Amino acid sequence: MSGTGSIMDVGVPSARSRALAVLRVRSRALAVGLLPAALAVVLVAARMTGRLAGDPWPAVTLAVCGAAVLVLLVGGIFGAVVLRASPAVTPTVPLSEAAAPDLYRLVRDLADRMNVPAPSAIALTPDCDSWLEDRTHAAHRRGGISAGPESEPGAAPVLVIGSPFLWWMRVAELRAVLAPVVAGTGPSAHPDIADARGFVRGLDAAVDVGGRRGLGWIAVPARLLLRLCRVDAAEMERGVAAAASDRAQGVDYGLRIVAQEQVGLAYAGWDRLLTRVALPAWRMGRWPAHLDAGVVSALTELSRRDRLADGFTSRLGERPACDLLEQPGAIDEAASLLAARLFHGGPAETGPEWSPVDWAAYPEEVVDRKWRTEAARLHSALDALTGVAASPVAQPATPDPAPATPPPAPAAVDGFAGPTLERVLGYLTDPAGAGAAGEALAGRLSGDLAREERAAGSAADTGKARGADAVPLFPLQPPRSGRDLLADHVTAMVCCAAVDSAGAAPGLDWLDGPVLLVGGDRRSDLAPRVLCLVEDGDPEPLRDWLADLGVRPEKPVRLV
Repeated sequence: MSGTGSIMDVGVPSARSRALAVLRVRSRALAVGLLPAALAVVLVAARMTGRLAGDPWPAVTLAVCGAAVLVLLVGGIFGAVVLRASPAVTPTVPLSEAAAPDLYRLVRDLADRMNVPAPSAIALTPDCDSWLEDRTHAAHRRGGISAGPESEPGAAPVLVIGSPFLWWMRVAELRAVLAPVVAGTGPSAHPDIADARGFVRGLDAAVDVGGRRGLGWIAVPARLLLRLCRVDAAEMERGVAAAASDRAQGVDYGLRIVAQEQVGLAYAGWDRLLTRVALPAWRMGRWPAHLDAGVVSALTELSRRDRLADGFTSRLGERPACDLLEQPGAIDEAASLLAARLFHGGPAETGPEWSPVDWAAYPEEVVDRKWRTEAARLHSALDALTGVAASPVAQPATPDPAPATPPPAPAAVDGFAGPTLERVLGYLTDPAGAGAAGEALAGRLSGDLAREERAAGSAADTGKARGADAVPLFPLQPPRSGRDLLADHVTAMVCCAAVDSAGAAPGLDWLDGPVLLVGGDRRSDLAPRVLCLVEDGDPEPLRDWLADLGVRPEKPVRLV
């Protein structure tokens, strides 16, 4: 292995020179901190030898010694914080060699071919990216963040792989994509670069520590030092990346171009899967247990719809990279739970209000429940605005024996029996002011939903189900507007009416999420008709659509 000499071998000496520049900032900061102490030593020595006798030297010496002690104390505390502060570590799913021996073998073979140290461990992230992460900081070992060989001083960095890559990419494609990433272990082994990186990470962690109560002063020198070495640190990383890229040129270079196309496709499909499919489930307290398997279906569907991606599905006959795992299903489930935590802020463990859902059960357990929950919220908002409560219509889990006498009809509400679609249509087309009615209903829905989310968050925090991770680290979507919420809730009410009175069914589209199926076919023409009602107060396009499907808007729907 050429480890420490890899930078020079690939002809990028600027990375090491920039690392030395970063270390010079550290040396100068240390020199500034020691300067008062050095001056105090000189003054004390001069006083003891009689060279500085008489006034004002006793007072000057005392003042300088006091200042030196103070600077040493402050500098010592700051240095200890920089050394001990724990740099941020990306949450990942650890992957032991026993769980993926073939993947470890592939990575080690790549490292041998490029003559660089092999990564000390492999972990997965629920995102479309791959990188090397140093986990040898002393604070990590003290905190137990890394308990394996990757936490030992001087260990090679950990290779973090995007889990969607393993399911969508073929083995040869994954190898080509990982080659330049693995090549980065060579520059990382250089002592100057490793030292400079550790210094910058320590400063960054110190800035975070400075945000704590009573430690705000620590952030000031840390930010100053970061500014002084920012340019050199950035150029050092560019040099490291160039060195790794050059080192990987001879490994599957032709295939890497094709593999990079798959990276772009994976980004597109993964984003659609998370925002359109996973997010509705997360909001319902369910987390899809096999997101990575779902991304294959989403990308296959995207390839079918997008002519630019046409032909990519022909690769699916080759060996998928997930075959390199011993138990791909269990790994997928762990990565899916971590994705919910990172992108939605869900709990780190399964609980009564946070349970997994399989794709086969998604339409019934997520889509149908989502529609009926939103329909119930819509009628609750109408109750508050009109001052009249609708009678919920529940459907028993098992059919009851026929009663001797028929049950009484639901009470009339706003002129309509029970929670009906007709009630919603009548409210939003009120000739006295349709626009004002829509705005009032949208505002009420926004407030009700915000209160529900706050209550759910408080309950979860009380039960210690979410803790510090209650807020997502990488939110998927900004808050929805009141008008969007109203359109979503009206759509849900229409879908409930179609399911209950016209034989429609909830369904799942891999790219668009919850959909309404009529006769097994997706109906994609509902949204513009709902918008006509919500934005213009015009119910006729929607009424025509309902009549065409045989939906009875006057019939009460079943709510959650």
